Amino acid sequence: MRVEDVAPNGYPLARATVRQRKTGRPVRFELTEQTRQALDDYLKATGKVPGEFLFTSRRRVGEAMTTRQYARLVAEWIAGIGLDPHIFSTHSLRRTKATLIYRRTGNLRAVQLLLGHKKMESRSDISESKVDDADGEHVAKIASQVCEEILA
Repeated sequence: MRVEDVAPNGYPLARATVRQRKTGRPVRFELTEQTRQALDDYLKATGKVPGEFLFTSRRRVGEAMTTRQYARLVAEWIAGIGLDPHIFSTHSLRRTKATLIYRRTGNLRAVQLLLGHKKMESRSDISESKVDDADGEHVAKIASQVCEEILA
């Protein structure tokens, strides 16, 4: 992710879109006020500007942080709050987010879209509902709130 993805004019956006590396599909997400403030503080502290990676590698100057570096950082944070990093990881946090969003909304299709999944396994006990932009935006706001609660 680059600075211009979330703060193209030096100020964090309320809503941004990035292209998912794995699928090449665009993924929209919302940045809460708390996230925008933290991002603004981070940009000021680091002096990062559009054109640079938002989170850079510890070893390779000017290159993006790798997935492995990110996983290690999350493991450090998890251990730092007294949890077992072998049980909690980036993937388990993603699953937790999905579970909490589903519990709040009851909308499996919205969770699927937020996680960037293209297909949903066909199951007779789950009915897919259409999600228009308004529903998606509503669920994105709930997702942001849930993430803040997880991190609080």
